[in-house]
Amino acid sequence: MYRTLFRLVLSFFLLGSLLGPAIAQTQPGRPSAGGPGDKVELLPPGADSLVVLNTPGQVIRKLYNNVRFRHKGVLMYCNLAIQNVTTNVIEAYGNVRIIQGDTISVRGDTMFYYGNVRQANLRGHVVMKDRKMTLTTARLDYDMQGGIAHYPTPGRIVDNENVLTSREGYYDTRSKQFTFKDDVKLVNPKYTLTADSLLYNSLSKIATFQGPTRIVSKDGVLTAVEGQYNTVSRISNFQRRATVETPKYRLTGDSLYYDNITELGVARGHVIMVAKDKQAIILGDHVRYNGKIGISRVTGHAVAKSISGQDTLFLRADTLFSFDNKETNTRRLLAHKNVYVFKSDLQSKCDSLIYNTADSTIYFYKKPIVWSQNKYQMEADSMRAFLKNNRIHTMYLRAKAFVISLDTLQNFNQIKGRTITAYFATKPVATTAVGPKGELTASARPVPPGSTTTAPEQKTELERVIVEGNGQSIYFAVDDKNKLIGMNHVECSRMNLEFTDSKVGTIRFYGQPDSKFVPPHEIVGDVKELDGFRWRQEEKPTKGQVLWLETPPPAQPVNKNSPKKKPGVKPLAKKTVLTSEK
Repeated sequence: MYRTLFRLVLSFFLLGSLLGPAIAQTQPGRPSAGGPGDKVELLPPGADSLVVLNTPGQVIRKLYNNVRFRHKGVLMYCNLAIQNVTTNVIEAYGNVRIIQGDTISVRGDTMFYYGNVRQANLRGHVVMKDRKMTLTTARLDYDMQGGIAHYPTPGRIVDNENVLTSREGYYDTRSKQFTFKDDVKLVNPKYTLTADSLLYNSLSKIATFQGPTRIVSKDGVLTAVEGQYNTVSRISNFQRRATVETPKYRLTGDSLYYDNITELGVARGHVIMVAKDKQAIILGDHVRYNGKIGISRVTGHAVAKSISGQDTLFLRADTLFSFDNKETNTRRLLAHKNVYVFKSDLQSKCDSLIYNTADSTIYFYKKPIVWSQNKYQMEADSMRAFLKNNRIHTMYLRAKAFVISLDTLQNFNQIKGRTITAYFATKPVATTAVGPKGELTASARPVPPGSTTTAPEQKTELERVIVEGNGQSIYFAVDDKNKLIGMNHVECSRMNLEFTDSKVGTIRFYGQPDSKFVPPHEIVGDVKELDGFRWRQEEKPTKGQVLWLETPPPAQPVNKNSPKKKPGVKPLAKKTVLTSEK
């Protein structure tokens, strides 16, 4: 996208190479002081008629029809001329022409030529032509001695591909600097450029934008306030809040740098990258983009947003890397150091993270912790989360896995093991309605596909947990009236726990479980916690923290107390636990 946009701009700046030599050739060499060679010469036969005016102290001639002059190699023609030989000034009227060699011609209705300072001022319908371009304006002032050409009235420059208009224009034949000012507009078959002012140097081949600038093409729109473009190296550098927008992407930054050859781009200062088709946004202070390999790096207050329906996943890290797969049109996002995640049904913090949009999978590494729905907490050496419809569906915990579930009685159900797989279910939140007889009924009607009605609120709940290796669990048993009847502490190699409404339902133990039941009056102190238990709700990131608006709290210190004592052995509550062996 960037390569195409800046390639279109290049064709405009080539206009400078056409116009520059044209005006430069109209400047003859600097005259020597004094001498008869400095006077404007009337070429024979001079004119059809000549009248000498009687003016005291001055020699003034009035010439009619086919008038021809020459000065420093420049030929001048007109229908009527008033020549002041004494002051070396000519007033020319009617079909005024200036010819330089066989390439440059200037026409106008009127010309005032001051020979001593070599200044030509043309008025009326002024047209300047060379072999490749035509300049049309109502006024053209050309200072041959200072090397400055100026049109102070609206002008129009046309070549084979471009039409450039502006209210005012300058050309310095010494520095080779073009300056177009006020309402600058360039129309090309491939793009249209509008700017407040535009400078171009035909020696350095650098174009400079000053003031609001907008470039529109079929590939996108570039807007900037100030910037430069090198037509040789094809490097562009825009400042003061520049934006590049295409049908699929939008990139904004305080400054934008792009190398059209290497496809390397750099954006600095409050950078915003929007992938419209993927509904993804990346923010940061500094963005580096390599278009050839499709890699972006974001540093400084880096944040990624992934929008899905009415929900958004926010991701913060010290550094973000984005890897584009052009074949599958998917993206892989890598977050490095101090990673924080916020979503309506999931929050997390870890050292590094990989988000693969191809299969909606998130990988958490180095002491990750995940919270869900304000009542689930999961920890392990590494985790993998699979999202379905942008909601958490499955969590895979590897090595030192620990899952905590807060029940309705504010008790902590706990599960530990070598590996844990947790399955979640997303359901509509039940709404209360009044029945035909005045009774209260619960309903949760899904919204039909294509309906414009706002989707009902949804909740994600833990549905099933499978523990593999060194399994341990503490879960609190309740009766039909949601009253606590005791706590079960079980250890076995493999277990399967099923939940209903955040409560432990059916449990299956495989192998030879070591089971204990603790009555309510004995559930005190460390008995109700597994080794390594830490409820770290205070560390759960908020949306403001992920967006760098708030400072995240420090991690809680690890409890290094001695292992907890196991409770005394009592029979298990048979109505609560279902055991089986392979």
